[in-house]
Amino acid sequence: MLPTIATGNLGSALAGGYEVANSYRSNSGDSPRLSKTFSSASNSNTTFTVSAWVKRSKLGANQDVVSAFQSSSGKQTDLIRFGSGDDLEFYAHTTNSSGNADIQTNRLFRDVGAWYHIVVRVDTTQGTDTNRVRIYVNGVQETSFSTSNYMNQNGTIIWGLGSGTEHTIGAVGTSNYFGGYVAEVVYLDSQSVAPTTFGEFDEDSGIWKPIDVSGLTFGTNGFYLDFEDSSALGNDANGSNNFTVNNLTATDQSTDTCTNNFAVGNPLLNYNPQLTEGNLVLTSSGTAWKNSMSTIGVSSGIWYHEVKITAESGVPYGLIGVTDSYHPNSWGASPPNYLGIGALQIGYYNDNGTYYQNDGQQSYSGNGFGVNDIIGVLLDLDAGTPTIKFYKNDADQGSINLPTSSNSTGLWFFMHSVYIQTMSINYGSPAHAISTSNTDANGYGNFEFATKGGYTLNTKNLAEFG
Repeated sequence: MLPTIATGNLGSALAGGYEVANSYRSNSGDSPRLSKTFSSASNSNTTFTVSAWVKRSKLGANQDVVSAFQSSSGKQTDLIRFGSGDDLEFYAHTTNSSGNADIQTNRLFRDVGAWYHIVVRVDTTQGTDTNRVRIYVNGVQETSFSTSNYMNQNGTIIWGLGSGTEHTIGAVGTSNYFGGYVAEVVYLDSQSVAPTTFGEFDEDSGIWKPIDVSGLTFGTNGFYLDFEDSSALGNDANGSNNFTVNNLTATDQSTDTCTNNFAVGNPLLNYNPQLTEGNLVLTSSGTAWKNSMSTIGVSSGIWYHEVKITAESGVPYGLIGVTDSYHPNSWGASPPNYLGIGALQIGYYNDNGTYYQNDGQQSYSGNGFGVNDIIGVLLDLDAGTPTIKFYKNDADQGSINLPTSSNSTGLWFFMHSVYIQTMSINYGSPAHAISTSNTDANGYGNFEFATKGGYTLNTKNLAEFG
């Protein structure tokens, strides 16, 4: 099954309501994290709540979203952590010999195209052990666990402590780096509250969505990270509990958020992907094809994105274009070598400006492309005859009619293939720097060139045009 878009929280393609402007993009290979050691202890290390919105990119590895760590004693608290099996985990060393906590969900979290809202609510003063740590995802409490060890009543943990305890967003200490997007991180000191403090179910769609948290009482060591200042991603929007930024830059600020979800590459599909930077950078460093498809597919509308060639060596090859979803469904366990091997695919070819379709080169008026070239892609599904058009550094390379077949599903995905080459794929919230910012007609996206009437591939536009 190949969905139009992944099926968690869609990033709320809902009109009106509270809007989240920014997230930050965490590429685990760069060792990125935000860190803070409080000057004094919190009001309570038995009672608190942590909330965060996340969109995963990397799977199959231990990754911390929010944690605390004491390097001197080796004690840690993993408040929000994805395990190597892609479950959701809470772990905490206690500080008064009251039994460590270790809670792991049976549910797995492998949706790389959707946003999850995770709330961890701690109150060890509760008489019932299962009320001492409560975990919620998208407003619903998790109750099925593969491991469920709770600390004893009145147990204290290191979260919220002062000197010697480092609190971290995107890692635990200097390990278990998170790969993906993080938005709206909140810590409420000395309060155990329900997820409705941070979100609500939309009355029309039933989708869980964020609400404004700026008016909350955060407490002594409480904080609210909104990531709206690209020059200081660790700023506390609530007060002065700012975090230090480590191995993150202004280009790691993103407009891909829980209220407007942007397309990225999908590593779950069996196309041998090698994706980094929030699944926006596709690399083949060796002699093998690497492929990526967008997490969002479309059957109508006019859509634009850009691809920048950032590196290549030897005799590189690159293909940029689209595929009908029939082909991914029919490939099964044997993925294609490259885009254009199927009849319902078009892959603009870097070597000589032709394009590949049905595993053969087709005549095209385009030019080849290489390092630092930017290829604009305009997919028009509203034309009488649907077309795809390519632009090399904003120069029109001509249009190609989309192929037709009785096998066609009419659902099209952007696709890219590289061989000893690297592409930075810009669906509107780029992983590379832009020198002249351009948006679509709705004000979405950040592109090097004008979008030629096309729209950014995100859930706001999808709700209107897709």
